[in-house]
Amino acid sequence: MSVWRFTIQENMVRYGDNKRKQLTRKGCNEPFKGSYWCPKAQWFKKEPCPFSNRNECRNFEMMCGCL
Repeated sequence: MSVWRFTIQENMVRYGDNKRKQLTRKGCNEPFKGSYWCPKAQWFKKEPCPFSNRNECRNFEMMCGCL
């Protein structure tokens, strides 16, 4: 028995034994069953991230110290 994982590799979203084409350009806010994947946190959020790309996320974290 293996651990269930959600990963994005080469424009393919893989979860468990299933896979589909990536819907978002950078993998941020990738929708999955009413939640949104955050590659930074490696977990799901209930609402989409307010940043338009990972650079904005990184800059915010550098200025504030955390998310």
